[in-house]
Amino acid sequence: MTRKTGLGRGLDALIPGGEPPSTGVIEIPVNLITPNPRQPRSRFDAEELSELADSIKEHGVLQPIIVSFDEHDSQYVLIAGERRWMAARQAGLESIPAIVREVNDQQRVELALIENVQRSDLSPLEAAEAYHQLSEEFALSHDQISTRVGKSRTTITNTLRLLKLPIDVKTALAEDRISEGHARALLSLNNPQAQTAALQTILAKDLTVRQTEQLVRKLSGEKPAPVPKPTAAPEILSLEEQLRSRLGTKVKVNPRKKGGSIVIHYFSTEELNSLLDLLLGNSQD
Repeated sequence: MTRKTGLGRGLDALIPGGEPPSTGVIEIPVNLITPNPRQPRSRFDAEELSELADSIKEHGVLQPIIVSFDEHDSQYVLIAGERRWMAARQAGLESIPAIVREVNDQQRVELALIENVQRSDLSPLEAAEAYHQLSEEFALSHDQISTRVGKSRTTITNTLRLLKLPIDVKTALAEDRISEGHARALLSLNNPQAQTAALQTILAKDLTVRQTEQLVRKLSGEKPAPVPKPTAAPEILSLEEQLRSRLGTKVKVNPRKKGGSIVIHYFSTEELNSLLDLLLGNSQD
């Protein structure tokens, strides 16, 4: 059966079957490799890098990085594996196993994005910036981006909307002081000033996402949803039905912890007189 091709399959597009091949891997001096200028990930955890460097010192680099060759600068440009390359340098390695592929600028963005998305390494804002780059610089639609990175179109659109937030909200999101859920809730407010004010309340009161959504609805002037009336127990409903059948009118039973009440409705003087006769046992001559 013919294997599908395309960037939408992630790193399978570069490594057949998703596994590092036994051939085609070469050792490249680490000082001949430059970072991908279109790498969407902007932050790398120093502690995680140190741990990876220690592992590389002991076991070596187990999975090759992927690079392309820039003939103009006579340098290799990273496509995937920047953390491994950084950790290898930190571990003191002079060379690193790599696979060389021919790609264009757009493919560099897509593949770096795909690698990070598949490993859940990107922050929401980093993903949004990468999607924006694919949309604006390479004129890809949200549907096309969705196909390439394996995310739903709705996810792409909602993530891109995060870029519309004011700088202080984006900073709080980047610093993990609020979550993506908080940020998305703030998008419902119609101006940056309201979003910033709501952010201060979220941080001051340590609001959850649900509480933030309630705050946004309140600030937007929405009335809180009415609390649904509790449904009566089956035995109460059965009793009301028996009384309605016996008295011929609407009856409501209201039990409480101690005692309760029975409300009997009537809709005319004649109905009242009939009920009184029935309840008081009056007989008609």
